[in-house]
Amino acid sequence: MQSVIQKINEKYKKAAVVDVRSGDTVKVHQKIREGAKERIQIFQGLVIRTDLKGSHTSRITVRRIASGVGVEKSFLLHSPLVVEVEVTKRSKVRRNYLSYMRDRTGKAARMAAVDFDAKAVNQAPKDAVAADAKAKAEAKAAAEASEATNE
Repeated sequence: MQSVIQKINEKYKKAAVVDVRSGDTVKVHQKIREGAKERIQIFQGLVIRTDLKGSHTSRITVRRIASGVGVEKSFLLHSPLVVEVEVTKRSKVRRNYLSYMRDRTGKAARMAAVDFDAKAVNQAPKDAVAADAKAKAEAKAAAEASEATNE
C-alpha cells in the first residue's frame, strides 16, 4: 500500500523519461521565460552525473564547454520546465559520477563511443507521453460526462 506522499509524488512524475546514463551526450530542451515571452532553449553536453533514477526528484548534471569555460547545469527530469531530453551519443564509462572530466580538455576529454539504438531510446518516451495525454483527455471527458449527469 502506498503512502499519501508516494501517491502525490507519482502524480507529478512524467509518464516516461529517457533512459539517461552517465557518459551520454544529450540535448536538453528547456523552457525559458523572459518577461512575458516563453521559448525553448537547448543545452547540449555530457552527462557527468545521474541522481535518484527511480524517484520523482531524479536529476542529471550536464557539462559543456562554452567560450572556453566549463558550464554545468542540473536538470530535474520530471520538471515541467524540461520539455525533452534527447540522447545523441552514448559512451563507455565505469562510474556514475564523472568528476574527472572537469580537469580534461581537448583530446583528453574524448570518450569511447558505444553503439546504441538512438531511435529506440528517444522514441519510447514520446509514445508514452502521447498515451498519457490521451488517457488524461479520456479521464477529463469522463469526469465532465459524470458531472453533466449529476446536474
